[in-house]
Amino acid sequence: MSTTTVRLTVAQALVRFLSAQYTERDGVRHRLIAGTWGIFGHGNVAGIGQALVEYRDVMPFHQGRNEQSMVHAAVGYARHLDRLSAQAVTTSIGPGATNLVTGAALATVNRLPVLLLPGDYFASHAPDPLLQQLEHPVEADVSVNDTLRPVSRYFDRVTRPEALVPSALNAMRVLADPAETGAVTLALPQDVQAQAYDWPEEFFAERIWRVRRPAPDPVELAEAVRAVRAAGRPLIVAGGGVHHSEAEGALQALVDATGIPVASTQAGKGSLRHDHPADMGGIGHTGTAVADGLARTADLVIGVGTRYTDFTTASGTLFQDPGVRFLNLNITAFDAHKLAARTVVADARAALEALGGALAGYRVDAAYEAEYRAGRERWERVVEAAFRADDEDAVPTQTQLLGALDAVVGDDDVVINAAGSLPGDLHKLWRARSPRQYHLEYGYSCMGYEIPAGIGVQQAAPDTVVWSLVGDGTYLMMPTEIVTAVQEGLPVKLVLIQNHGYASIGGLSESVGGERFGTAYRHRSGDGTYTGAPLPVDLAANAASLGMDVLRAKTVRELREALGTARACDRPTCVYVETDPSPTAPPAEAWWDVPVAETASREAALRARESYETQVAGRRRHL
Repeated sequence: MSTTTVRLTVAQALVRFLSAQYTERDGVRHRLIAGTWGIFGHGNVAGIGQALVEYRDVMPFHQGRNEQSMVHAAVGYARHLDRLSAQAVTTSIGPGATNLVTGAALATVNRLPVLLLPGDYFASHAPDPLLQQLEHPVEADVSVNDTLRPVSRYFDRVTRPEALVPSALNAMRVLADPAETGAVTLALPQDVQAQAYDWPEEFFAERIWRVRRPAPDPVELAEAVRAVRAAGRPLIVAGGGVHHSEAEGALQALVDATGIPVASTQAGKGSLRHDHPADMGGIGHTGTAVADGLARTADLVIGVGTRYTDFTTASGTLFQDPGVRFLNLNITAFDAHKLAARTVVADARAALEALGGALAGYRVDAAYEAEYRAGRERWERVVEAAFRADDEDAVPTQTQLLGALDAVVGDDDVVINAAGSLPGDLHKLWRARSPRQYHLEYGYSCMGYEIPAGIGVQQAAPDTVVWSLVGDGTYLMMPTEIVTAVQEGLPVKLVLIQNHGYASIGGLSESVGGERFGTAYRHRSGDGTYTGAPLPVDLAANAASLGMDVLRAKTVRELREALGTARACDRPTCVYVETDPSPTAPPAEAWWDVPVAETASREAALRARESYETQVAGRRRHL
């Protein structure tokens, strides 16, 4: 081994190291850290900032406006590239660092890789207390960056130059691990960033992190085959792991051979194309009638790459067959063992291919196949009715907006959303035409994700048309990355929907006895409630002031025209529409547990509690 060294600062060494890291899966290589987002302040401007200037020819830099948004952009980028390539995010000390926490939680909840590089206080403690330092009376080594520990899959504070070597290698290991990935944090004290050290040349050599596809254990596979062959009404629940593993083809091959129907989680939608005869659409609280009906009577539920959140299981009330059992194909044992399932701990594509080969000759009963095909035809008529606009000159409803968008998007366009009432409508109604078209962040359901994620996806796929669907609540929370899209010349399409409040939470509030209190964007009335006139806020003008081209649409006809125009634009473009707030989406097909006040004086809460007690009685523990 060579003993040649090179003298660099810690920050310079880290940036040079990151520029030489790659992933490889199925013989295809990707840059692991493809670029770095940053907002500079004291704590990173003289360290990481200088290093990014030093190595700007090998490490692309992207300027952000909000630290949380930068993480969202990096997450959108990584998700679109199946977690094989990621981005780093650098921030200053203090609020810049703590602003990372929400984005880090989102990344880790969704198992998506992002490298966080927040500045930290002086390791030497020489100038303590310094600007923005949180002084702890009994733990001098605590900093605000410790808030990132519970939301990171790997965390280290690099307090000496030589400590960077193992820490950086461990960071890459976790980022590239399909079972362990998420947010990775390397907290970098600002004095250490600037310290020089003699680094071994080997540290900067090109390094390939192979993303493995672990095959099924033969015993587990044999048990899985027996379970499927014994089932009369099997149902596949496709989760995000299908996409991460690029297992869509293997899933379709299995379904074509066996006739087993497929329902999808928010993360798994698009695992089958919407018009495949075995695609039942979304499952759970925001699922379709046909998918949830099959789930209630399934005797075997085959989860593929799913975490089984409460939205998927309808808070434990969905799978009601007395003898229902679960078979989970998942790369993480933690998720595979949920619901007391038989397990196949393996890569989703490898597991589906092995299962399909071992099930040769098996097919579900023809009557079951005819039943679910008839069910999906009935649901398709529900979708058509929700999308249809009989009066082209009327103000569009939210579902008619989705119908107008459905008529405009191309098969490879990407539609992004995260929170509010839209995720439910999209999960029920959207017709996903390709594996990457449906991009919903619903693991953390984070308002503010949509615009920066659109930027990240546009960076990952420059020639793809990207639509970010944003309600007024989300827009008011985090519109600032519009400036970044303009600066970077990224032609993201923003569909900005004005309905004067938190529509989703307003509906939930009403259903649980909260009477929509505090959910409308209106003037304050004399009784202290917000029931006055809508606020005179012009969000379209705001988007224009940030540099976007803006198209205003008042009717269904104008909306269709504006969407078509926006799709053809080669710069960031916003379609602004004020929708009719009348509920037009199909109602929820399954329950979701939001506890209701056990005692109250108001009639709305008393009625809601009665309904709650009826629903919660249907919960099961699957053992």
